[in-house]
Amino acid sequence: MTTATSPRLDGRLLTPGDPGYDAARTVWNAMIDRRPRMIVRAASVADVVAAVRLARELDLEIGVRCGGHNVAGLAVPADGLMIDLTPLNDVRVDPIRRRARVQGGALLGALDRASQPYGLATTAGNVSHTGVGGLTLGGGMGWLARQHGLACDNVASYTMVTADGEVVTASRTENLDLFWGLRGGGGNFGIVTDFDFQLHHTGTQTLVAEFDFRAEDAVPVLEGWRDLNAVAPRQATFTADVRSTASGPIATVGFVWVGDPAQGHRLVPAMRALGRPVAERVTTPSYLELQQRDDTTGGHAYRRYSSAHYLRQFPTAAIEAFLLRGATDLHGGTQLPGVGLQAYGGAIADVADADAAFSHRGTTFEFGAGSRWTEPSEDDARMAAARRAGSALDPYADGVYVNSLAGDEGQRGVRRAYPAAKLARLTALKTVWDPQNVFHLNHNIRPSHA
Repeated sequence: MTTATSPRLDGRLLTPGDPGYDAARTVWNAMIDRRPRMIVRAASVADVVAAVRLARELDLEIGVRCGGHNVAGLAVPADGLMIDLTPLNDVRVDPIRRRARVQGGALLGALDRASQPYGLATTAGNVSHTGVGGLTLGGGMGWLARQHGLACDNVASYTMVTADGEVVTASRTENLDLFWGLRGGGGNFGIVTDFDFQLHHTGTQTLVAEFDFRAEDAVPVLEGWRDLNAVAPRQATFTADVRSTASGPIATVGFVWVGDPAQGHRLVPAMRALGRPVAERVTTPSYLELQQRDDTTGGHAYRRYSSAHYLRQFPTAAIEAFLLRGATDLHGGTQLPGVGLQAYGGAIADVADADAAFSHRGTTFEFGAGSRWTEPSEDDARMAAARRAGSALDPYADGVYVNSLAGDEGQRGVRRAYPAAKLARLTALKTVWDPQNVFHLNHNIRPSHA
């Protein structure tokens, strides 16, 4: 007979000491070392329903793990109940209808591998071992977004388990308000167990162009790169970063092109004309290779912290702050974070702002400052350096991507992610679907009475 603490499951119930418990609670930040009272490795929608009802019966906090990439570790509730969706990882592609049915625990790489044999894809982040669920519910930026919109713009319907353990569907014809909120509102309203994605004919080819410059020479380079971005075709997503090397700080500018590489090559001379690079790399990976190029092995062993902004403008003063990374000079120390930019625009901005919870569609660039390290003794210095790098861009910021919020920003971060009018609508939606704030281990939108 099933008891309250051992529900009938298709998957597994793990408690401390069980084989697999420590692996299931490990996420993409070694600073997170919390121990849930139990972990339900859900293998069916019924398991998710049972887990939600069990957590409520026992008055346990609920954390939800998709891919485990949330650096804040919100998936791991101390002495609570983690619902691990990773066994729910099936992807089914209908190449005729150009649709993909994706379970909530699937990784982006599974979606790519299932759709690329047909020359199809949809916006799916930049790292293949990211979870589809977390990425999409926050919006979902990726190399196809300027052509086809964010991941959330390509979802036709969601299947969600509510705080009461009911299963509902949200689409443009069913629970329309919930559909609006799931498109960028994060995991605030329930646990999404299935996504129905629209796919696009993208082909399988790409081009990546990167040009390295000494940071000392990079202000005019970044000015020219910024101006090229303003007129770039939608197939191109411009990128830039600054990192420390043994020979000094290096600024890299370039772009990722999804489509015919011959067309992408037409942008290369303009990039070369920006200055005299110390190195350049122009490659033509397949789309699957592109989606895996930023993957890392052993990444769970790193301690991590980041700071982020959306930028509508990138004036020269912002460029100078970007290059300094929060320091007083370009050679400000070995513990400076890496900083990067990725271009928005195109199809992202085509969607009316009121159409979805996702906000700040007028963004030109997303900025991020991130550090990773292994020694606990460096925690305070590394986090402080990332915060300084982020603060240096504060005067030029206009909002933030909710998926890029650090875990210590709280309600201030939520207010940065959503303008006041949109946050009010999200609050009303939360009050309807989760009035007791059962799902609060997220970048939390509180119900109106909380």
